Parts: sequence; C-alpha cells; structure tokens
Amino acid sequence: MRLRALLENDALGLRLLGGEDELDRTVRGVMTTDLKDPSRYLSGGELVLTGLAWLREPADAEPFVRILAGAGVAALAAGEAELGDIPEDLVQACSRHRLPLFGVNESVAFATITEHVVRQVSGERAGDLAAVVDRHRRLMTSGPAGGGPEVVLDLLGSDLDLRAWVLSPTGRQIAGAGDPLEAGLAATLAGEHLAATRTGRRGPHRLTVGGTPYSLFPIRNTGRGAAPAARDVRETVLSDWLLAVEADAGDWPAARLDLLQGVTQLIAVERDRRDAARTVRRRLAQEVLELVQSGAAPAEIAARLRVAAPVLLPGLGTAPHWQVVVARVEWETEPGQSAVDCGPVAQALLEEILVDPAASGADTADRIAVAHSGDEAIALVPLAAAPLPDSEDDVPPATLGLHADVLLGAVRAPLSAGLDGDGRVTLGVSAAVHSAEGLRGALEEARHARRVAAARPGRVCAAGHHELASHVLLLPFVPDDVRRAFTARLLDPLRDYDRRHRAELIPTLEAFLDCDGSWTRCATRLHLHVNTLRYRVGRIEQLTGRDLSRLEDKLDFFLALRMS
Repeated sequence: MRLRALLENDALGLRLLGGEDELDRTVRGVMTTDLKDPSRYLSGGELVLTGLAWLREPADAEPFVRILAGAGVAALAAGEAELGDIPEDLVQACSRHRLPLFGVNESVAFATITEHVVRQVSGERAGDLAAVVDRHRRLMTSGPAGGGPEVVLDLLGSDLDLRAWVLSPTGRQIAGAGDPLEAGLAATLAGEHLAATRTGRRGPHRLTVGGTPYSLFPIRNTGRGAAPAARDVRETVLSDWLLAVEADAGDWPAARLDLLQGVTQLIAVERDRRDAARTVRRRLAQEVLELVQSGAAPAEIAARLRVAAPVLLPGLGTAPHWQVVVARVEWETEPGQSAVDCGPVAQALLEEILVDPAASGADTADRIAVAHSGDEAIALVPLAAAPLPDSEDDVPPATLGLHADVLLGAVRAPLSAGLDGDGRVTLGVSAAVHSAEGLRGALEEARHARRVAAARPGRVCAAGHHELASHVLLLPFVPDDVRRAFTARLLDPLRDYDRRHRAELIPTLEAFLDCDGSWTRCATRLHLHVNTLRYRVGRIEQLTGRDLSRLEDKLDFFLALRMS
C-alpha cells in the first residue's frame, strides 16, 4: 500500500508534517519503537510508529532519523500524546533525510494504525504470493551463475512482459534482453539515475523519454561491506550499476516491487563476481606502478611487463606499446564534513571510462589494469605494437592508443549529472611508449596532463600528452593570486569599459589575437569595417598602456585571456 492511502484515511488520525513528494512510497510493514537505535529490527519499507520517549534533547533527532533513512523505512509517524506538537528538530531532521513524517493524533492508538496496515499489506500480497515465490526460485536457480544477467532479464520479459537493461553509470549497456538501448537514450537514463541518487531520492526513479516511461532501480555493490546507514553516497554513485525497466513502477503492487529488488540483488552478486575477476589485473597494475614510482631498474620493470602482457593481451606474440591514463575524482566538503575516500571509486570509474562505449557486456574491460594511489587512479593500457612504417599509409606510434577528448566524449553528460555541482572528474593521457624505460616518463606525462585538465572549467575534463608542448602546460602551475593579479591588470580596464559603453573590447581582443593580428581577417570575422576595428584596438591600447603590434604585449594579452 502507498503512504498516500494512509493519509487519505481519516480514521487513522495522521497529519502530514513533511515529505509530500514521497507519498508514493510503498509500505511493506509496520513497527512500533521507542529505542534510540532500532536498526536491528528494520528490514526496509516499514511505517515506524514512535511515542518519542527516546527524544531527551534536540540533538537526539538527527541520529534517530539517519538510522531510519539508512535502513530504508517508508515513513515515520510520531505520536502527539507525550509532547503535544512534534518538535521542530525532528521535523527538520526528517526533511534533511527526505523521510516522510506524520503526526499521530493523541486520540488514535498505535494499535489501530498497525492493524490497518497489516490487513492492507497482507491482502495485497495474498493473490500474488505463490507466483512471486516461484519466480524467485527460478531466478535463484537459473540466474547469474547460470548464464549472467541476461538470463534474469529474459525471465522478466517472459514472466512479466518487462523489457529491461543493466547499465553502467556512464550509460554503457552491460546486459539486456532483446534489442539494445540506443546510446543516447542509455546515457540519458544513466544521467537521470545519477542525478536522482545524488539528491537523495530513493529508487525506483521514474521518468518519461519520448513518450515511453522508464523506472530505474539502483544495483548496490554488495561486496564492499559498508553499512548502508554509514555509507556516503558519493563513494559509490559514480560506480554502481542500474537496472532500467521500460515501465512505470509507480502503480506496481508491493509484490512486483519486491521481485525487482530481488533481481537487482542477483545482478549485484554477478557484479561482485566480475569485480573479483579484475583482482589479478589490478594487482599487476599496482605492482608495476610501485616499481615505476620507486625508481626500480628498467630491467625489473620490463620483467613485470612481460608477465602482464599475456594476461592483458592473450595470444600476443610481441611486446606491446603501453599507455598511462591518470584520473582523479574530487568532492567539495563542508567544514566538519568527513572527506570522501575517492581512490576506489576513481579506480572503478576509470575502468569503465576506458571501455569502448560501443561494446556491450561486463567482460570487455579485460585488457585494462587500473591501480590507485591515494585519491589517484592509474591505468596501464596495453596497445598492440605498431608495424614498422613501410609506407606512408602506416600509422606512426604517436597516433596509437587513446585520446583524451574521445575518452570523455561519450560519458561527460551522465557523469556531470552524478557530480551534481560539488564534484569533479579530471583525466590525463600519456603518449604511447614501447619500453620499460619510457614508462616513468609516461606516468609523469599523464599526471601533468591531468593537472592541465584540472585547471579548466567544467565538472568533467580531460587533457592529452599533445597539449603539454604548449603554454597550457605552464598555466595550471601559476599560483591563484599571481593569476588574478596578472589578468586584473590587463583585462579589468577593458571589462569596466565594456560594462559602461557596451564596446565589446574583450571579444574584439580575442578575435584579433585569434586572427594573428590580421586586420582584414579580424574585421571580416567580426563583421566590422577595418577603421572601426582600428578604433577599438586603439582604445584597448589606450586603456591598458600596451601596444598590440609588439609580440610581447600580444603574448601577455593571450595568456591573460587563457587564465581568466
């Protein structure tokens, strides 16, 4: 039954104090408690009734509500007999944790509410109970261990006529029954799921795309061992899978929702199994990384690479080229807020980013070895050795491998939704190297490229080795106070003038430099007469005391614009 149905029953004496947007939650049971920590007795979906005897001081409200929200209860109903009006601290705590809160009139006994809920829930479950048990048995006996997530999704299609797909947080399809999802739609669903998870909304998340309804169920990674009430969602939001179902789960009975939750648990077991299979590749990457960072002899590193190559590229006869990719996930934290452990999530996310977005299935990352050092994830990517250039059609080694802009092109939109204004993902890519001697330089190159990406605006940024041969390598290392003073001295007079006169001096300066100081090309680009352009450039020089015919002054303006 829905919370909304309880509120609509006047005989229950319930008054809504918060959580109007969550009234479509399903109630699967009821529990009465005055314990400060009732978590051991909660399994999720309960309406919790309390007389507030546990509330001794205002600070007690926050931990009690956090425990309930972490356990997945449907709502809290507080009796008014003991304290009269419900304390504001409790109302605010429920609002922070998006937990619906009801006040129970003192004339209504908790037993009345309990009896009503039990009767309604039992009646709804009775008709479908046998079918649910049968389906669960079939899922458990022929589920992931007997053929992967596709078997479970096939059963959903044959038994319940539901089309469903398992998606990664970047929108890559891991499993599906029938036709695959279109890539753009999968990215949209993944982005919506990440955004909803970051704002604290409980699944399933429902949306309509192109007139078709979808319900999105989170697939929790059960292998991490973290208690739900203690886990910061930012530690997992960028790495958890999701189950996308082509249906609106808003009107589903509790039995069907229970079945879908069982499906996500089965798929989570499969996720854990496949993560365990990555252990060898991760260990290889960690060993190589430690050797490189400790300054080990190239011969020792080369020996370790010879061990790694057959694991990552089975059947390869010659030593491959190698490429290093460095990624970092960073979250802003409020004063007093615990820092988020970003190393493991950066590792899992980088493994996902490095998979070809057009590839489906969960085993397509078997050529990727990712380690993590602190908050930094480091990938060792093998590339088939390039042939000797016998003709102009051969591809030179410099063009081998991964490119930063391509890597993030397909995943930028969904990841930005998951970062939700307080997180960043930055990534740097090295050039390909063909020996152990070049691996240390490749690691430093990838790290420098990541710092260049971190200096750019945006939530998801990447930079490649080719950008390190220009001025962009220097800009990230300019101290912020020096950067601000330099740009203010050159550009603030022009910005002030533009605000007062709408003269567009800044756009004119950018176009003039972009056209290499060519009056004709710049005037054509700006749709201006050359004399008008000369007037504007003269005004820029007058306001700043610089001469745009001098190379040094052009360079200063160019750098100021890049740093602003």
